[in-house]
Amino acid sequence: MTPSFVRSLQSEWMKKRGSLASWIIVAGAFFTPAIVTIARILHAERLQELTAADDFWMKLWTSSWESMAIFLLPMGVILATSLITQIEYKNNTWKQLHTLPLSLTAVFFSKLAVILVMLVEFFALFNLGIYLSGVLPVLVTGGAAYPKAAIPWTTFLREDALYFVDCLPIVALQYLVSLRFKNFLVPVGAGFLLWIGALGALRWTYGYFIPYTYCIFNYLKTGVDTKAVIPAVNIHLFAAGYFACFTLAGYILYITKREKG
Repeated sequence: MTPSFVRSLQSEWMKKRGSLASWIIVAGAFFTPAIVTIARILHAERLQELTAADDFWMKLWTSSWESMAIFLLPMGVILATSLITQIEYKNNTWKQLHTLPLSLTAVFFSKLAVILVMLVEFFALFNLGIYLSGVLPVLVTGGAAYPKAAIPWTTFLREDALYFVDCLPIVALQYLVSLRFKNFLVPVGAGFLLWIGALGALRWTYGYFIPYTYCIFNYLKTGVDTKAVIPAVNIHLFAAGYFACFTLAGYILYITKREKG
């Protein structure tokens, strides 16, 4: 890690503070757990049965990930990546940035690193939200005992890692498009169209070739009733490969672009 990269990373991290992208991360992470918490408080009579189940945490985890994997996570990644990347265009500071003693490589990868760290923050907050949605209704209503089932941390961390990998192609492609176009609506619109295309491709045998499908397929593998064609291939390897290709393409396009901002 070079001094140039460290300085660039510190600068990019300061820029994102207070940005809309930061609020999207927090709001998106706690949205589903908040809905679950409210629903369980309003239906407190069911809590005793729920908390007594041996698979309490797995059921809560699976139900929380349904809306997250299919809708909130892809949309959040699309919006947050586009917002972070477009900060320079919004403030008209690209030329000022490129006058600093920072290499183009450091600028490109420091911005990408900030996005990835924010994604890690999102997963951490979402996991915290799931835990709170399991215990807060019990504490608030007092009508049930604390869940007796042990929290399967190993399973949760493994699934978090897989979902993180599945998000990477979306991050890389949104980053590439956002660096190429000044208009914020272009990367967001492209991301939404690709996500809609991913939904339509779930029943296609080769739907896994569309990189925006991986979070959805990862959720559907849990055994939920679906008409989607679950791919027999390792979608996580496909996700990692797409991420590498999109990142390399974005880097080459960025450093060879004549007018950078």
